Amino acid sequence: MNWKPASSSGSVSPLSPLSPLSSPMLSNLPGKLRNRVPTQLRRALVVGAVLLFLVFRTQLFPATLQQQPQAAFIKRQTSQKTLGRPDPASQPTDFPKKIWQSWKTDPFNFDQRDSDVARTWTTKNPGHRYEVLTDHTDLLYVEEHFGRGSPVNRPDIVDFYRSVNATIIKADLLRYMIMYAEGGVYADIDVEALKPVDRFVPARYSIADVDMVIGVEIDQPEFRDHPILGQKCMSFCQWTFMCRPGLPVMLQLVENIMSWLEGIAAKQKKPVGEVELDFDQVISGTGPSAFTEAVMKEMNREAKAAGRKEVTWNSFHAMDESVLVGRVLVLNVEKFAAGQGHSDSGNHNARGALVKHHYHASNWPSKHPRYKHEVYGEVEHCNWDASCIRTWDENVAAYKLLSPDEQARILAQRTHEYMTSLNEAKKKQQKEQVSHGQGQAQAQGQNTPGKGQDKPQDKVQDKTTLEKFAAAVRMEQARQLEVAEREAEAGAAQAPAVQAGTQQPAGEGIVPRVVADKGVNASGMVEERGVPVQAPVQGALPPAPFVVSQAVPAPGGLPPTLRG
Repeated sequence: MNWKPASSSGSVSPLSPLSPLSSPMLSNLPGKLRNRVPTQLRRALVVGAVLLFLVFRTQLFPATLQQQPQAAFIKRQTSQKTLGRPDPASQPTDFPKKIWQSWKTDPFNFDQRDSDVARTWTTKNPGHRYEVLTDHTDLLYVEEHFGRGSPVNRPDIVDFYRSVNATIIKADLLRYMIMYAEGGVYADIDVEALKPVDRFVPARYSIADVDMVIGVEIDQPEFRDHPILGQKCMSFCQWTFMCRPGLPVMLQLVENIMSWLEGIAAKQKKPVGEVELDFDQVISGTGPSAFTEAVMKEMNREAKAAGRKEVTWNSFHAMDESVLVGRVLVLNVEKFAAGQGHSDSGNHNARGALVKHHYHASNWPSKHPRYKHEVYGEVEHCNWDASCIRTWDENVAAYKLLSPDEQARILAQRTHEYMTSLNEAKKKQQKEQVSHGQGQAQAQGQNTPGKGQDKPQDKVQDKTTLEKFAAAVRMEQARQLEVAEREAEAGAAQAPAVQAGTQQPAGEGIVPRVVADKGVNASGMVEERGVPVQAPVQGALPPAPFVVSQAVPAPGGLPPTLRG
């Protein structure tokens, strides 16, 4: 049946029988209004109902409408990115002209030593911006570049960084975050620039083809199976490197550190800020080993995508010149890590040496100790010398076979030898310093005017000068006494091992050998700093089962011989 509403005039249009206009009250409205009002009312009612529902739901369930944390989503999203530069054409042809360092204080409060080293970067690179992040500004930087609302938008990283208390862990995290956020050159505070940054990329390479510049630090693959040295015998240097901003491999390093440290905290049942770490854990978790693993993984990802063969350490072993792997330029060991005394690293006078690491800021191993045998100390003191390491291994293995009484006797003898040598060195040093001070004082007195010529102000000035001189002598005595202690520790601790049941004079079978300007690098090996070491005399080895150890530090519980 055709239904039409009552209308006195005008055109009619079909309406639903359910329309309110079919009611007697609205049936007399004009046709034009009757055609429009129902549709508008229906729309208004629907919209109003939805708005009321949303307002009502927000008031009752506010937590359900809050923004969910983005960390998990962002992290999943990040893990799906490639670790190389996604679009080379979108990047500038040159690296950012920025040089970054981090330290306890700002450059205006550096001591003279740090100022002299830092100045080498600014004088050799006048076109670069130089910036130091300190213990007071690092968190502000991390919040600005990684906090909520920043381009990276990773508040979970900010929270993690804030929770970490270990200085060396924060230092490693910070360098990776700086390089991801802004790029440029990162150098440890005790690294001296020998050449301008422009020399980092050899002329035969196009800068546009390079995303990252790194150098070999340790190249001793023959120790890959050693229980202590194996995990750090092949590594890239991370006390100096250069990269473009936004390389996901840097962010991947940060995420790796977060997962690693949170895992250790769970095992130790402690908060992240209270985790206890030894030397090797730091090296493998955040330091050169972690850095090397992440970079190698990126190289192999790119190699697989390009159909190239797998990248192994053989590509970097004993190389004489730099090599470009994907978009990562690897420099030979001489460039960033010269003068180590191992890995065929040459010396800092070499033409190719770009930086010099002084190691005076590398004292973090004192808070994260290496493995130290109670008699034979740390194998790292062998500085990758194959004969020394073999001797250390043999000594430690033979020591395990001795009875507890024999072990105690050897430990007591070594302790006695150590203390005797230390006391003798102290006495000798004190005697030399006293003699030197007296001679200087006499020379000062000879230059004083005669008694009849003295003036009151001259007497006061002379007295003040002598007091200052005496204070300077005392300070110098204290300094040289400290040096003597370190030398005595190094010398006495490296005395040869003694066969059970035999007597051997202290020091027999060894002669002192001075390795010029040596120290200890981040991987625990001896570096340039001026520390005497011991070398065995050929043919003077004591009988088995113990042989002369080329590097045996102080017994357990005694002051350490070397610190990084």
